[in-house]
Amino acid sequence: MDTPARISQLLRAATRALAEAGVPDPAVDAELLLAHVLGTSRGGAQAAALRDDALTAEQRDRFRALIARRAQREPLQHLTGLAPFRHLELEVGPGVFVPRPETEGVAQLAIDALAAAAATTQSPRAVDLGTGSGAIALAMATEVPGAEVWAVERSEEAHAWAARNVARYGTPTTHLVHGDLANALPELDGTLDVVASNPPYVPDDAIPRDPEVRLFDPPQALYGGADGLDVVRVLGRTGRRLLRPGGTLVIEHGEWQGEPIRQLLTADGWLSASTHPDLTGRDRTTTAIRA
Repeated sequence: MDTPARISQLLRAATRALAEAGVPDPAVDAELLLAHVLGTSRGGAQAAALRDDALTAEQRDRFRALIARRAQREPLQHLTGLAPFRHLELEVGPGVFVPRPETEGVAQLAIDALAAAAATTQSPRAVDLGTGSGAIALAMATEVPGAEVWAVERSEEAHAWAARNVARYGTPTTHLVHGDLANALPELDGTLDVVASNPPYVPDDAIPRDPEVRLFDPPQALYGGADGLDVVRVLGRTGRRLLRPGGTLVIEHGEWQGEPIRQLLTADGWLSASTHPDLTGRDRTTTAIRA
């Protein structure tokens, strides 16, 4: 019969293996994977390590298998099946883009614009185009009381993940639509207060360095043409169609793309195009107002 393994020893070995594999935060990931195996929080895993609790043989083997997969740079969120986003824990896995912390700031700009609209209407309306896991849409729906929010996704795989998250967190006025952002929701033309999107914006020849992105994120969620702005151009047209006059467009983008996006939107008739930094000071979001 296998002797139960001590947590402190397993954590040290796991952290060392992840560090050797180039994982950016090896100790954090090791603790989070241990928490997943134990069915507790990271704090609970840390407490177990301080007590030097033992794992059963089954728990030990499961933990080692997860560490081996993470060492191959499989995303942590694929291993746990969850991605934290603002106050949500979204279900994610192969076929859907894993929401990033920087997108929380993008969602905040959309939420602020939607909340401002709520001051003049009882039912403010918004759409998240290319919703992926549903992150931005569900943030708006759950943080702006009374808001009616549509989430549009073309990919069948991503749509399936969004459906799980909408079932978990969606309000009665949250609507998931399987469709393309270019021709989405013609019945809503001219009626929305906010159009938000985290589109694919990586230039086709700019291959991401991180294996988690390069190998596991769906390419259709990453690459946006030669300059990365093909989908942004479509968003400009779709946003003009869907938004009411005075409505707000919110677009996530790469740190060097703020100026060209402002130029594109201004030339297209948008007003007050402005670029906003994320928490690291990098340009991350451009907003504009429908004329």
